[in-house]
Amino acid sequence: MYSLKTTLTALLLFNTGLAFAQPNNHQDVLNQLSLPAGFSIAIYADNVANARSLALAEDGVVFVGTGKEGKVYALADANHDGVADHRYVIAENLFMPNGVAYKDGALYVAAVNRILRFDAITQHLDNPPAPVVVTDKLPDDKHHGWKYLRFGSDNKLYTAVGAPCNICDPEKDIYTSLIRLNPNGSELEILARGIRNTVGFDWQPDTNALFFNDNGRDYLGDDEPADELNQWTTKGEHFGYPYCHGGDTLDPEFGAGKKCADYTAPVWKYKAHIAPLGMRFYTGSSFPVEYKNQLFVAQHGSWNRTEPQGYRVALVKFKDHKPVAEQAFISGWLTNKGEVLGRPVDILTLPDGSLLISDDKLGVIYKVTYQP
Repeated sequence: MYSLKTTLTALLLFNTGLAFAQPNNHQDVLNQLSLPAGFSIAIYADNVANARSLALAEDGVVFVGTGKEGKVYALADANHDGVADHRYVIAENLFMPNGVAYKDGALYVAAVNRILRFDAITQHLDNPPAPVVVTDKLPDDKHHGWKYLRFGSDNKLYTAVGAPCNICDPEKDIYTSLIRLNPNGSELEILARGIRNTVGFDWQPDTNALFFNDNGRDYLGDDEPADELNQWTTKGEHFGYPYCHGGDTLDPEFGAGKKCADYTAPVWKYKAHIAPLGMRFYTGSSFPVEYKNQLFVAQHGSWNRTEPQGYRVALVKFKDHKPVAEQAFISGWLTNKGEVLGRPVDILTLPDGSLLISDDKLGVIYKVTYQP
């Protein structure tokens, strides 16, 4: 049992970036989670309030963005035992800094209205530099304002600007868009529109095709419209919002005179309101071969459905580079009584092939490993 003194000392050390003891306060939640045979899940880091998007540096440091918490964290496993033993606060008091991306020694952070860069960050975890503003040209609407952030193979930053509403037809082209820009903020371009709220995307191995999740509108019922997995292929594509949802459902307010056939349909339809967020194609080598190049999706869970659904990590199975099936990989955050124990947000593959999963409800990062 941990004494009060031990617990307070551990928390103090954790917050200052020094080594800390990590009592397991979440075993009851872990005991409720179900995974396929051979897989196990543990706490990689706790006390990471509102943990959302994840990014990885070359030396194994994991960066964590948040939403309402306004902070960006760095986690390090200095003794390589599979559990983070250092935590650093890289920034605080930011405007929902959900998105994090890392490249060439620098950490990029996407807040609602701007993208920041922290140079040589892994050399200054305990004394972060002042950020450089990459761009401050993004809208400041809080509704669907938090952003995902990744680097593509073209060395450009990719993010998305959501709809500033549940359902509306914004006049400015920047809304409901997938965008990319150079790391210095120049040449911002709109790649696609008609995207309500995407907070997760990844590039498919082998093809390098860009797939992204999109959360469907609310208040059309418990089972409509479907949440979407989309594939972007051509600059100028339109994915339907606010006129058509799920590739087949015209909006009752904005669909008059429109045809769903005029817009790019999703390549996979999730159940309504499961809120698919972070996603990763599995490129590690420690899981069984049938998981190679398959897609893990964090389904954050419904907030206004009569019977909640989601609250799990799903596996979307691909064949010939196309999605063909969906199944639960980790479930149990939603109990049979409808209690919500946690909400998965993002997924990250570590060099050893294990997965990290963030949970913004519990403020933890899980680690999933496989042992035959």
